[in-house]
Amino acid sequence: MKIKFLGTGTSQGVPVIGCNCNVCTSLDFRNKRLRTSLHLEINGLSIVIDTGPDFRTQMLREAVTHLDAVLFTHEHKDHTAGLDDIRPFNFKQQMDIPLYGTVQVLEQIKSEFSYIFAKTKYPGVPRVLLNEISNTPFEIQGNKINPIQVMHHKLPVFGYRFGNFTYITDANYISPEEIEKIKGSKVLVINALQIKPHISHFTLSEALELISIIAPEKAYLTHISHTMGTHQEVTEQLPRNVEIAYDGLKIQL
Repeated sequence: MKIKFLGTGTSQGVPVIGCNCNVCTSLDFRNKRLRTSLHLEINGLSIVIDTGPDFRTQMLREAVTHLDAVLFTHEHKDHTAGLDDIRPFNFKQQMDIPLYGTVQVLEQIKSEFSYIFAKTKYPGVPRVLLNEISNTPFEIQGNKINPIQVMHHKLPVFGYRFGNFTYITDANYISPEEIEKIKGSKVLVINALQIKPHISHFTLSEALELISIIAPEKAYLTHISHTMGTHQEVTEQLPRNVEIAYDGLKIQL
């Protein structure tokens, strides 16, 4: 399994427009964060988790030339807004791209991108296949995927477990039952927005507490706000088995 962090930033990205803080003005490339997204290669299968507003830039930067499926964690715009840019994959592969999400996510996509589903379609619109999923395991081309339901304030969000790898973003609560689904993961990716309390995201201390409960061999923090601090500052606070992820980071399992 090859994993690429396409984006590790919060909904505004980093730097934030008009902000002159030390993070937003940093010259360290690790402090420049596109909206959160992930690319996985599993047994030759190419999957993207979430097509945020930076999807096109992310595909070009990482030279992704083939896409088999898109998984959505939830329906917020910073995770769906770039869907139109799957069109080059339609053209190149001559196929509809399968999308996987809850009924709420798929209904939002049908509303936000209504032109994709119009009876009379404009030439060249994205071509997709909608696949509704629930909180039970499913497969894509023989690869088992286990959804992990977490809460983003009052909104249910899906994380996903692929074998020994679990990816969770936009969470501030995970039930004991869902935590049990994560345990045993060798690598865990979890959101940690900032230092101060937040209504819908784990803080750094909350994420570290959860990591200590799950006890993966390695954990990476994502969905980072500019208020968290610089990559170097945060790194100095972390346990040995925890790293703050950055755009372009690649890991292999």
